[in-house]
Amino acid sequence: MTQISYYRGGDPEALFRRVSPTAAVSEAVGAIVDAVRLRGDEALLEYCEKFDGGRPESPELPKEEWYALADQADPKLVAVMERAAENIRAFHSMQRREGFELSQPGGIRLGQRVLPLDRAALYIPGGTAAYPSTVLMNAIPAKVAGVREIIMTSPAKGGQMNPDILAAARIAGVDRVFRMGGAHAVAALAYGTESVPRADKIVGPGNAYVAEAKRQIFGQAGIDMIAGPSEILIIADSGSDPTRVAADLLSQAEHDTDASALLLTDSEALAKAVAQEVEKQLASLPREAIARASMEENGRIIVTENLEQAVSLSNLWAPEHLELCVEDAFSLLPEIRHAGSVFLGRSTAEAIGDYWAGCNHTLPTGGSARYASPLSVDDFVKKTQHIYYSPEAAAAAAEDIALFARREGLEAHARSALKRKEGQA
Repeated sequence: MTQISYYRGGDPEALFRRVSPTAAVSEAVGAIVDAVRLRGDEALLEYCEKFDGGRPESPELPKEEWYALADQADPKLVAVMERAAENIRAFHSMQRREGFELSQPGGIRLGQRVLPLDRAALYIPGGTAAYPSTVLMNAIPAKVAGVREIIMTSPAKGGQMNPDILAAARIAGVDRVFRMGGAHAVAALAYGTESVPRADKIVGPGNAYVAEAKRQIFGQAGIDMIAGPSEILIIADSGSDPTRVAADLLSQAEHDTDASALLLTDSEALAKAVAQEVEKQLASLPREAIARASMEENGRIIVTENLEQAVSLSNLWAPEHLELCVEDAFSLLPEIRHAGSVFLGRSTAEAIGDYWAGCNHTLPTGGSARYASPLSVDDFVKKTQHIYYSPEAAAAAAEDIALFARREGLEAHARSALKRKEGQA
């Protein structure tokens, strides 16, 4: 049964456990990245055969084959994904931003332009589970941002790609699809190969090897974040339904054995009821073994003195998903400083955010919600700034610039500025 703890002050770090990549993972990924960087397609296809279960003729899936496979997806699911895509598109359209220009006296113009990336790559998992929802969540913001080319990669297990993922890619506006997964796919996207174009940015979740590969290639290409195991933290009061709370905990525990599911409550009765309900619901889950291992290793039910203490602990942990299952969730919202996505009220299950509401479900994990944000349109644009000084304005600023530069020991900077003043003489 899930462990119940009582927090009465002291070191809160002892309550939480997070999984970190091992040295063995880092070393293995480093070898894969180097091989793909040096040998291109030859190494890439070898790793596809070794890890994906099949060696494709070419990494890229021809569009006619892509669309033929996408047509095999369940029409009911396709209809649902189309409606979900509308919600995602509506939310992310509100994130678009424009550039600006600032004019100052004397002929000075300063500005910033917001430009979409040329090419973004989406990594879509296809191992223990396939997630077409992640295709929508990653591709649609890129499309809204105006990215020129969106490519997607996902492993072709046994040589076959998942029709649901391919249908989602078509709905979301993906331009090209590649059948490759794991660290080798990330390396190919970062460095480019004979068959795989180099991407400006790589986004999307994956296992520990994919996350480590993104860490290692950062700088060669941009990345969204280093995604760790999935997390949920629920703050619940005595009026919450233990069956719902337990179901929401398990909704994250079933992702993988390293996932974390925590409940903070000021009600001992609720804590005990949820622990019993978790055990009851586990027995009927198709992914029982994964969810049970997750709950046993990383699941926690913590009884706090009050809800204010629960909020403080939540801010310390900075969870990926935070549910506020309390009577007046909006009264607690202003106190939440660190969370990837906040689900307000007893009726708002985390799954609503995963699939339907339109907010992004690619969220900061591992405590990075202290400084990072959900995936958004901002991840697919860059800003470039421009400066114009008229001859008169450049001459007027020259002495001040020269003083500043000389104080830093940069005489050439000073002379460069003063040349503009000389030009006015």
